[in-house]
Amino acid sequence: MQASSSASESTSTKTKKPRIDGEMPLTDANDDSFLFPVEEIVQYPLPGYVSPSCISFSPDDRFIGFLFSPDASLYRKVFLFDLQSRSQEMVFSPPEGGGLDESNLSAEEKLRRERSRERGLGVTRYEWRARNPTASGGLGGHSIMVPLPSGIFFQEIAGGEPELKLLSVAGSPIIDPHLSPDGSMLAYVKDDELHVLHLSNGEAKQLSFGARGNAKTHGLAEYIAQEEMDRKAGFWWSPDSKYIAFTEVDSSEIPLFRIMHQGKDSVGPDAQEDHAYPFAGASNVKVRIGVVSISDEQVTWMDLLCGKFDGVGSNEYLARVNWMPDNTLIAQVLNRSHSTLKILKFDIWTGKKEVIMEENQDVWINLHDCFTPLDKGINKITHGFVWASDRTGFRHLYLYDKNGICLGPITEGDWMVEQIVGVNDNAGLIYFTGTMDGPLESNLYCTSLFPDWNLPLQPPQKLTHEKGRHTVILDHQMQKFVDVHDSLNTPPRVLLCSLHDGSLILPLYEQPLPIPRFKKLQLVPPEIVQLSAKDGTVLYGALYKPDVDRFGPPPYKTLINVYGGPSIQLVCDSWMNTVDMRAQYLRNKGILVWKLDNRGTARRGLKFESHLKKNFGRVDAEDQLTGADWLVKQGLAQAGRIGLYGWSYGGFLSAMSLARYPDSFRCAVSGAPVTSWDGYDTFYTEKYMNTPKESPECYKNGSIMQHVHRIKGKLLLVHGMIDENVHFRHTVRLVNALIDAGKPYELLVFPDERHMPRRLRDRVYMEERIWEFIERNL
Repeated sequence: MQASSSASESTSTKTKKPRIDGEMPLTDANDDSFLFPVEEIVQYPLPGYVSPSCISFSPDDRFIGFLFSPDASLYRKVFLFDLQSRSQEMVFSPPEGGGLDESNLSAEEKLRRERSRERGLGVTRYEWRARNPTASGGLGGHSIMVPLPSGIFFQEIAGGEPELKLLSVAGSPIIDPHLSPDGSMLAYVKDDELHVLHLSNGEAKQLSFGARGNAKTHGLAEYIAQEEMDRKAGFWWSPDSKYIAFTEVDSSEIPLFRIMHQGKDSVGPDAQEDHAYPFAGASNVKVRIGVVSISDEQVTWMDLLCGKFDGVGSNEYLARVNWMPDNTLIAQVLNRSHSTLKILKFDIWTGKKEVIMEENQDVWINLHDCFTPLDKGINKITHGFVWASDRTGFRHLYLYDKNGICLGPITEGDWMVEQIVGVNDNAGLIYFTGTMDGPLESNLYCTSLFPDWNLPLQPPQKLTHEKGRHTVILDHQMQKFVDVHDSLNTPPRVLLCSLHDGSLILPLYEQPLPIPRFKKLQLVPPEIVQLSAKDGTVLYGALYKPDVDRFGPPPYKTLINVYGGPSIQLVCDSWMNTVDMRAQYLRNKGILVWKLDNRGTARRGLKFESHLKKNFGRVDAEDQLTGADWLVKQGLAQAGRIGLYGWSYGGFLSAMSLARYPDSFRCAVSGAPVTSWDGYDTFYTEKYMNTPKESPECYKNGSIMQHVHRIKGKLLLVHGMIDENVHFRHTVRLVNALIDAGKPYELLVFPDERHMPRRLRDRVYMEERIWEFIERNL
């Protein structure tokens, strides 16, 4: 997709490949004074990641919308590619001073960006408005909604100035606005209450009441839902646009955790913030679902209260909410021990519920977004649904009828389905991404939605043909898809492909090669290797080897980049690994960098993940030691000159490995570590460890403080003091234990940063101090 300012500058032929300029200027990489400045580690976007994002088809599939930054910055605008004319243009740029940046965000939006790990500026999202059926042909009726800190803008695709439909007021921001499916209304949250704007006459109405000032919110996802359950929404439009289901979150029973802004010049309310943070073993918020009718504004409360103490926590978490085509409301509810998930069906007029399906697991339930209602079907499958389950040890798809009876599997094998990306009821086909071609890749597949279970299941058809990772977006007519592809050797590119066989229709965006920053800094993709854990389990590692011509042959001083926790995979066939700038910086300093996905990490199936059950800081640290020993045996690493660095769970694991294996690891950088799991949140911690009361020994053994007396190497602790996720308290508790044990440590704090430092100067300073620590101690 070419980010030109007018259609006339765009390509108009199928054979010519559209490209986007805007990379950083090329410098002479052969200069004898070649350096890899530390600033390169923190500069965003990363090399090769100026490609289009937030890609979507218009409702009639004529246009492909996307966000893009023509100047290769984080400041993005809205562009469109016209599939009829094969041209593209920029259609929306934030009004001067109106684009999103870190300085004009409300406190609520800053925290939402923390939950989503969003770094983008300018425009961060948009929505297509359903096309006006009375509009004339051509561009008429096509428009988008763009939320900005200053308000909600609408832009006609045919041109003209953007229209400010809803003004945001200081201290009363508009949060999470979404268009109704028919495009006639906009729902949003303001002052903790759900509102709706009727676009035909500009009338705004408040739909919920009684939340503000009572430790409640209406229409907003609570902290745990956003951070741990990957549920960012707190309200959901019905398919016919006549109703909105929304959450009421009651945090009145959660003690507030106060975070002081110690770096501010002032004191008082502006220098502190309070969070209803549910610590492991303590109470969760209470959540219930209301359904409001747009026509009469009456609310019906569903017969469900999550988080209510009943002795066993049977309905503890509201995990997902969906609508069926007939306006039946569906909720997924998870118990506190993460062993049982129920799918509940509600009558929205009475609130009565019915359990239509129950999923049980001995290990734990992994939440997903694979629940897919069927609009049509054959015979009893009408109003049925597709569900994904780990019951075989790998996530696979299953077909259910409307009564919640499983009719049979759709997929099977020792690999996992990741996401359902489309269902064609009429053709009886389902499209999904998964790992059938290996856990380091992600590909698009197609298979029968209604298999003949009297015969063996047929293997799915693979529709993406290049090795690596594929993120796909299907059109509404189920004819085409956009494929965002990358690999260790290929920066992100955007292709339009046929959904019939995956064949290329048109390359929409390809990186101009060589990428200047990539060439200037002499980046080299890591080498992927396999090794075995002590129990014989295959593990994958990534090697960033120093240049032999500059630093001589191995062995080298070695740093292990660790994460090691559940739900994350580091080692994969992705460009993101190639442009891991800290790893490349260290490699350029003559240090071998190593990544290893230990047992318990993601995308390898439930059995692989289950090694971490009640085992934090043990099997993960053991595998990191196995990886270090393997490097030494291969002649790559110098024994006794191996260190670690990691952040969050990786910060925990780096410090834990330093403590548990003092003769193997020389130093560790521990960023924002969870040092004792009784200080982390309910959902995440209890999923893997149970409650502190149920598993006291697991919490004791999983605390770094229990092992600090064994530390011999050097330790650098790094933490943001206003981190509302892993509180600075974790680092302070560890410091107390280090003092009690007489162990030296170094501390690097950032008074105005949260879980991940954002301010450029802070990030540069952090990388400088980390390198200085590594150079001195490795």
